[in-house]
Amino acid sequence: MAMEISAYNNYAANYTNSKKESNVTTSTVELKTSTSGVTKTEQIKTGFSNVNDYSKYLQDKYSYMNTGTTSMEGVPTTVTVSSAFLKKCMNDPEKAKYLEENLAGIPDCAKSAVSGCQGTLTNLSYNVDANGNISVAISGTSDPDGKIAKENAERKAKEKKESEEKAAKKRAEKKAEEEKAAERRAKKSEVRKEQSEKLVKSKETHNFTVSAVGTDIKAVTQNLIDVSLSTSDSARISFDIKA
Repeated sequence: MAMEISAYNNYAANYTNSKKESNVTTSTVELKTSTSGVTKTEQIKTGFSNVNDYSKYLQDKYSYMNTGTTSMEGVPTTVTVSSAFLKKCMNDPEKAKYLEENLAGIPDCAKSAVSGCQGTLTNLSYNVDANGNISVAISGTSDPDGKIAKENAERKAKEKKESEEKAAKKRAEKKAEEEKAAERRAKKSEVRKEQSEKLVKSKETHNFTVSAVGTDIKAVTQNLIDVSLSTSDSARISFDIKA
């Protein structure tokens, strides 16, 4: 009985997971960018059953969201989105589109802030509240000795290196996957070739001999026909049959 209950629980869990996944839908949309009048085609997902799953999906795309202090253009940066607003977005394509447009635009906005503000920035903060309102805060200093600017430059260099390493890893993974796909195609081609060779071979002429003895010519002939149909093409066979 314990085994039956365990099996049922596993089935129920798998069914639940399948059901959750089946509710998630992918939509292709045009998102605004930080450049006026320019949009980009992007796929967004909605239909999540809970905020945690939705947050994970967003963090896979926007690693800086709700992950504490990160670095943008070498400046310590935080990006926070209210869980209440995430809950509103996870099943609403329009709100989800709005959120992803703004999340995607943050790195370019951080770049503009660093290059456009006077002095040296020491902190950037982006916050999306429960109603989707976005507040931005920046801190900076005149940095007369250039110490903070140097620290920012070092963080920016580290950030660039990590980004390049991540891109290189993705390229390597893509190449490995392409090689695996090529191997699978080669194997399939080899299988098809073997099957084709077997088919050609099976059509080659094979000899067989069948004989029958009886007192009814019709019955003897029918026996010969029946036996010839059941013989293997790959063997030479001789039968003596009495009708």
